[in-house]
Amino acid sequence: MKSGILFIVAVIISATAGQKTVTETDFVQILQNAYDNQLSDIQVQGHGVVTRLLSDDLIGDKHQRFILRVSPIQTLLMAHNIDISERVQDLQIDKTVEFYGEYEWNSMGGVIHWTHHDPDGQHVDGWLKYNGKTYQ
Repeated sequence: MKSGILFIVAVIISATAGQKTVTETDFVQILQNAYDNQLSDIQVQGHGVVTRLLSDDLIGDKHQRFILRVSPIQTLLMAHNIDISERVQDLQIDKTVEFYGEYEWNSMGGVIHWTHHDPDGQHVDGWLKYNGKTYQ
């Protein structure tokens, strides 16, 4: 697996502010490129539709886990640390979740983690947004 200091933020930025606009296609291409090239440690922002709710990972730090479809051909495992952040409440299949976190490659499409604040201040704070509420 390749790793490095690659910081990509896939967000829609106001073009009127004189900054580049990252489109939906750009976001999907960034994640597909990361998967195709087995890249990790990439900070990304995007959204997807919940396709599956998984049991919590209780080994080490506890994580709420679910699968998001981010494109017609790619899904991501979301691993949201519930020792640090509040659990996403009333999460349902076919609902949209927005995220800002770190992408890690795996053969199944990838994992997004660091979707919470860093209590030590050493990592970029992440978040999840669902049903009008931000979890971090």
